[in-house]
Amino acid sequence: MPLTPEALSARLEEHLGELLVGNIVDRGEVTIEVSPEDWIQVATQLRDTSGLGFDTLIDLCGVDYSAYQDGAWEGSRFAVVAHLLSVSRNHRVRVRAFCADDDLPIIASLVDIWPAVNWFEREAFDMYGIVFEGHPDLRRILTDYGFVGHPFRKDFPISGHVEMRYDPELKRVVYEPVSIDPREVTPRIVREAHYGESDRG
Repeated sequence: MPLTPEALSARLEEHLGELLVGNIVDRGEVTIEVSPEDWIQVATQLRDTSGLGFDTLIDLCGVDYSAYQDGAWEGSRFAVVAHLLSVSRNHRVRVRAFCADDDLPIIASLVDIWPAVNWFEREAFDMYGIVFEGHPDLRRILTDYGFVGHPFRKDFPISGHVEMRYDPELKRVVYEPVSIDPREVTPRIVREAHYGESDRG
């Protein structure tokens, strides 16, 4: 029978102790936070400790906190979040670490611990610009080779920096500055004056 989230949280506290920066249970899910310097050590212990046994990495993503809480966030800008599963014990944990440098976010690669993380780390690099030290092939995976910037960053313009088109005269793809005028994208709701009101008197 799998551990309750509270019991799993207590077990993580017992095994990881001072390596934990945070350990919370919310909505039935356990999230632990660790410092980027301890990322590899914690990941290895989560996989190899018999009472934990997180043998499967389900997902890894980047997060840009620069606009979090309507800009009131005062912590580091970029975080890496890994979702782990113990198949044999049927319990899960979310592990988060904030990158120390906002200008050049760097954290160690988990590819030697869970090889499945390879493409997830490439995606976080491509979308957020997070560098995974020790990754064997860290290059873009979703955007084009000539793409400028990282499109999931909160300060990336919605229209991008360049547009690509095929030029029939040159017989090749060309990159040009974006020709779309920047605009505020605010949802507009148009409804009749008494929309949703009951017809019953």
